[in-house]
Formats: sequence, structure tokens, C-alpha cells
Amino acid sequence: MSSIPDTIEAITVAKTGGFEVIEKTTIPFEVDPSHVVVKVDGLYPFPSLPATLGKEASGTIVALPTDKSVLEDEDFKKRGYSVGQKVAVDYLGSHGTYASLPFKTVYPIPDSISTLTAAAALVQSLTAVTFFEEAYQVKKGDVILIHTVAGGLGLLFTQLAKHIGATVIGTTSTEEKSKLAKENGTDHVILYKQEDTVERVLELTNGQGVDAIFDGVGKDTFDNNFKIIKRKGTIVSVGNASGAVPPFPVLKLVEKNVKLLRPTMNNYAYTPAEALYYGNKVFDLISKGVLKIHIFKEYPFTAEGVQQAQKDLTGGKTTGKVVVNLSKTN
Repeated sequence: MSSIPDTIEAITVAKTGGFEVIEKTTIPFEVDPSHVVVKVDGLYPFPSLPATLGKEASGTIVALPTDKSVLEDEDFKKRGYSVGQKVAVDYLGSHGTYASLPFKTVYPIPDSISTLTAAAALVQSLTAVTFFEEAYQVKKGDVILIHTVAGGLGLLFTQLAKHIGATVIGTTSTEEKSKLAKENGTDHVILYKQEDTVERVLELTNGQGVDAIFDGVGKDTFDNNFKIIKRKGTIVSVGNASGAVPPFPVLKLVEKNVKLLRPTMNNYAYTPAEALYYGNKVFDLISKGVLKIHIFKEYPFTAEGVQQAQKDLTGGKTTGKVVVNLSKTN
């Protein structure tokens, strides 16, 4: 077993504010006896501050739980963890040099997939797969609309939809992002700054609307979704890029018998059995080339590097995924 440090370097915030509150600091590191300890390679609201940033990372296991009840747990045994094994993790506060984590949030990585790809893939790939299976089960022949189609999640939605045999309409902001969306399989791209999204979707669907909408924008697109969803269609509210969806009358759903969901991936991959099932499915799809992970840029493990990553994300510059790489320090 590798020696485990008493302190680690981590990306933290001590107070609310602008990009400048993001810091790289040294913090105490304590290991829960029921946790798996991972040495990290690469990389929502917090209950309190100061807090360590990060939701997903990857690395190698340096220590297994010492809690006997965990070691004897059948779900734990099914994962076949071993020291030195490559894993990806989904846990709030994971952007440090080491992480102590509940085992259900630690996903074994096949040998064919790098830790860089796994870190970039994990949460968004799990979201794409769980949402397509449980929020709305996308089927061959469906026509679906994806808002923010050139983002990391939008590209994965598109790849998975085309693998299933659905037609994809996507919205994005620029010609450059449109090109990327088409390269990943989007059938029709709407440049929402230049075109009327409602008019174009109805034109493409002969006035019928789409079977399902996966909306990562939120407030700005919500009302128009009801104009372009098919009768008995499903709207899946994925994110809030433009702000949270405001309260609305539930009778709005009656007009077309629309289903509306605001799910979160972690409630689909909630139990250890569910997490194992979806983790295996995700890495199988990546291994087979069905899901291709587009990394926009790797940023150094510095306060300035993470600040720039946040600026690029919030400034609308990014396509695909941004990664903080602990091996880069300048």
C-alpha cells in the first residue's frame, strides 16, 4: 500500500465571489475506513465554505477500505477493486491530489481507456446513458431536439441517439459549433442567434414537433419547448445555462399531454448495483467507439489554470469537455 499523506493540494474556494476566489491550497486529508482512496491524475452548490471543488476525476487506487462490513459487502466484492487499479470517481470535492470516496462512486476503468478520457467522460456519459434509458427511452425512428448540442453532454447525446437510430435536431450559437455538431452526427443544426428555432423545428417535422427535447439551456428555451414538442412528447430539463426555469402552471402540460422531467444522474445511478450497471455500460460504449470524448482543452493544476477554465466555460468558448490535469503545473 502506498503511503497516504496527511495533507494534499486541492482547488478550493473559501468565500463566494468572482473567479479570483478559486485558490490552490494545502488542506488536511483524512481517510474514512469505509472509503476507497484514489491518487488523482486528472480531473453545485456547496453546503458550506471553505470547500474543495470538483465533481469528477480519475487516478489509481492506493488503499482499499479497512472497514470489515464494507469488505464483506457483496456489491463491493463485485467490483473487484485492487491497489494500483485505474478508476474514475464521481464525488463532490474531488479536485485534489488524493480523494477518499465511498466505493459506489468509484468506477473501474478498462485497460483500453486512459485516465484522461475517463475523467472527461464519466459524469456526462453517465448522464447521457441514464437519461436516454430512464428519463426518456430514445428509440429507433424518434426525432429528438438537443439544446446546446455542441457542448460535452450535447455531443454525447447526439452520438448515442445516432447509435440507437434516432434523428437529431440541435441548437447552437456559432458556425464553428455547428460544424462540430454535424461531425458528431447531428442531422439538422439550428443557429438560434440567426434562425427562429420554433419555425425551423416545425418545418423539419412537418408541423408535428419532436418526440423528446433534452434542454440544457433552461429559462430562455423553456416556453418555446411546448410549441415544438409532439403530442404525448417528453421534455427533459437537463440544465440551467440561461438560468433556472421559473414556476409555471401545471395545466401547461395538458395542452399536449406532455411529460416533463428534471432528473439528475445521481438518482439514476444511486444504489451500488445501479452505479455498477451504468458504469459498465458507459465504458463499454466508449471502448466500442460509440461514445467519443471531445476534450476542448487541458488546464494546469493551478489557481490561475482553474480560474481560466471557469472563465472559458462561462464565457461560451468551450465545446466538449475541459480537464484540469494534475501533471500540468504551468
